[in-house]
Amino acid sequence: MYEERFAEFSRERLDGRPIPDDLRVLLVAQWEGRADLARVLGLDFFEAGEVHPLLDTSYLGEKELADPEMRAVNAAAAEMARYVKLVAKGGKGWVGYWLHPGEPADRGWQPMELDTEFTFWTMVGRTLTEGVAAERASYRDEPDERIAFTLLAAELGSFGLPLSTSDYESLVEAEYRVDPEKLMEELTEAEREKRGLR
Repeated sequence: MYEERFAEFSRERLDGRPIPDDLRVLLVAQWEGRADLARVLGLDFFEAGEVHPLLDTSYLGEKELADPEMRAVNAAAAEMARYVKLVAKGGKGWVGYWLHPGEPADRGWQPMELDTEFTFWTMVGRTLTEGVAAERASYRDEPDERIAFTLLAAELGSFGLPLSTSDYESLVEAEYRVDPEKLMEELTEAEREKRGLR
């Protein structure tokens, strides 16, 4: 029923890669107007045509767009958008996946966040849902995030989104081979050098 929308979402957000199972469930919930999952995870998935945050310069004025320093940053951000596959608004700003070719091919997609200051954040967990649930656990009314995560895991399971664990302590920690923050700095420096700003 949603295959055409999945294909479009994949083309726009994931460069045509297959959509992970948990993401498919979350997308269908949003498209069907089910507010239950949006409430639990605090995510709002991108609609067709929305600009990738790393490519969006609409908030900049003419003077800023013409500034060589800003042009270097924007060029580096555009390069980063090749590896940072953001799929939803939420968390610290946006959430998605770190899909750099230098990462191990045999490991699942690593969930990540990008905040509104363009700082990259690793997320724990094997899936986007686990990463977001772990993040949300610290914002729940329950003061112990381990208990909050267990409760969230049970709630998500009831929505057809079982997690690989309900134990917060056993969530997989992200280990990037290519650090997004460092790469952004390197790309920005390379763009600055191209423009004679060094």
